[in-house]
Amino acid sequence: MERTLVLIKPDAMQRGLATEILNRLERRGLRIVGLKLMQVDRALAERHYGEHVGKPFFEGLVTYITSCPIIAAVFEGTNCIESVRNTMGKTNPKDAAPGTIRGDYGLEIGRNLVHGSDGPESAEREVGLFFQTSELMDVKRDVDKWVFE
Repeated sequence: MERTLVLIKPDAMQRGLATEILNRLERRGLRIVGLKLMQVDRALAERHYGEHVGKPFFEGLVTYITSCPIIAAVFEGTNCIESVRNTMGKTNPKDAAPGTIRGDYGLEIGRNLVHGSDGPESAEREVGLFFQTSELMDVKRDVDKWVFE
């Protein structure tokens, strides 16, 4: 089973959308195998956004993600990364389809509510940044036989 990191960002937290976002992903059939409310510190933010160091928007990203507590989650399922990204919608909410998280609740790219890893390598790296192995569970649900072949 594939795993991916999902971050409920500060704008979603401030707007009371955290459980709506988690619910949408669970209703897709994905399993939560790790979940925590946390305050991201500057060091973690810089590691997470490391690919953007030197870009004009880097400092804004760090300031934003550290501005209030977030929810970090690890989801698991068949084609999990693609399923999460399709449920979130395109990065820029103005381009996101209705019915997606960003299409329904977002207006601006800098306040796009949720982060999901963009591929298997980044998912592994990002999950490792936000979770210790001991914080992730091997979750099995009775409903899984109706979700996964």
